[in-house]
Amino acid sequence: MARTEKIPEASSEEAIRAYKTILSQVIDQRPSGTRQRLADALGKHRSFVTQISSPTYSIPIPSKHLPSIFSVCHFSQAERDQFMDAYHQAHPGKVSAASGPRKTRHVSLIVPDFGDDRQNAALDRAINEFIQKITSIAGKGSG
Repeated sequence: MARTEKIPEASSEEAIRAYKTILSQVIDQRPSGTRQRLADALGKHRSFVTQISSPTYSIPIPSKHLPSIFSVCHFSQAERDQFMDAYHQAHPGKVSAASGPRKTRHVSLIVPDFGDDRQNAALDRAINEFIQKITSIAGKGSG
């Protein structure tokens, strides 16, 4: 039998687990703070990074996040190839040109500490949402 057969739908969770296992291993090999830097780059909470990087959660990783993941986590070419092979198995035809390398950078800000976790988190979300909106607008203008 030829090896060009598609993975049956029932094993899509296994295929998702496969690429999430690769991501989890890559993150575990990186310096501490990588999960937080990834959350910041995605404009999400750290719990979102846990959900998309843990093989125990069946939540797929949206393809729009792949460039940021590759950049922040400093995937080697071999790690990227292995991840993308598994990602294509789980989501045939779902990956667009957006999965190519996208250069990002880390920016640190000094902001006031409100002395309240909820207020601090609200400020962090507002800053991340602002950055996401600005980069989204800038991305639309480059076509």
